Amino acid sequence: MDLSLSEEQRAFKDAARAFLDKEAVPHRSAWDRREAVDLDVVPKMAELGFFGLTIPEEHGGVGGDYVTYAIAMEELGRADSALRGIVSVSSGLVGKSILHFGDDEQRAAYLPRLASAEILGCFGLTEPGVGSDAGNLTTRARRDGDDWVLDGQKLYITNGTWADVALVFARTGGDGPRGISAFLVPTDAEGFEAREIKGKLGLRGQATAELFLTGVRVPASAMLGEEGQGFKIAMSSLDKGRIAVAAGCVGIVQGCLEVSVAYATSRTQFGRPLAGFQLVQDMIADISLDADAARLLVWRAADLCDRGEPFGTAASKAKLFASEAAVRAANLAIQVHGGAGYVDEYPAEKYLRDARVMTLYEGTSQIQKLLIGRAETGIGAFV
Repeated sequence: MDLSLSEEQRAFKDAARAFLDKEAVPHRSAWDRREAVDLDVVPKMAELGFFGLTIPEEHGGVGGDYVTYAIAMEELGRADSALRGIVSVSSGLVGKSILHFGDDEQRAAYLPRLASAEILGCFGLTEPGVGSDAGNLTTRARRDGDDWVLDGQKLYITNGTWADVALVFARTGGDGPRGISAFLVPTDAEGFEAREIKGKLGLRGQATAELFLTGVRVPASAMLGEEGQGFKIAMSSLDKGRIAVAAGCVGIVQGCLEVSVAYATSRTQFGRPLAGFQLVQDMIADISLDADAARLLVWRAADLCDRGEPFGTAASKAKLFASEAAVRAANLAIQVHGGAGYVDEYPAEKYLRDARVMTLYEGTSQIQKLLIGRAETGIGAFV
């Protein structure tokens, strides 16, 4: 694998960083306090291409490869992970599911608008009683003439109150993964309700919601893929989604490195720069090492995806390492800052709060270990 970036990739990275340093970094603390980002930034992000990456131009996107997509997610994670979630769920989990499993009409109806952020999407998989065990979800869809009628509840849904379309996974058949199908559900449909969840530890600027579907009627054309293919769609989407989450975690680690170096080189203690103390350099070195290691794991997974080779295990390794590294880096960044790291005047505490959930969603760290263990041994340890 060639680990050097192309001229185009470096240009995008520079443009993304400059944009986010102007449009996001100065506002992230205020967004965090009020628990909502300013949605005016979303169309600006779309103009730069964040939402259209890896979506072909013929479908309204800007094209590009997954390494470039990973670069975009890293820069978003460095600036504000709430923004990263908006993009990677709407364009990634939803948009790429439609791209790979949708028919021509669905692609034409949704992809250009998702790529331009004219509309946002949310991914309706997790339920109150179903997290890691997604194959046993309980939301149901029953056939009624030419329509499907959906009833159920979803929990912890990113973009839930902002989305215009929800990719909802519901049981259309018997028990287990094979009985699950996927549906594209307009959020203004009768019987669809989204309630925002407040008081989160991190990602406060991101809209996280509980969804309620009560007799929500959609036409047969709303089914994404074939009946019974929903679990396959969900797992395929999450494999790619783990690259995005991992890349966002690299951004958190990189952000922790940059703010720690800036603080340690400008702060003086005992008549010398804080950075001149060996144990402070020890912490900064650990953050720097994790940044490089996590980034290389992410780029490897993205490169495999670009080459059309199996990448699921590599994505699990990248997601596991990068998410845990983000927590470590944020803890160390707070330690470098001392008491200043504990208040929201400085970004270290926000990095820690945002990092913590990364070990949980789109597959917990424990689930990633089981996936990696199964790949290594050929034996599944799932119940």
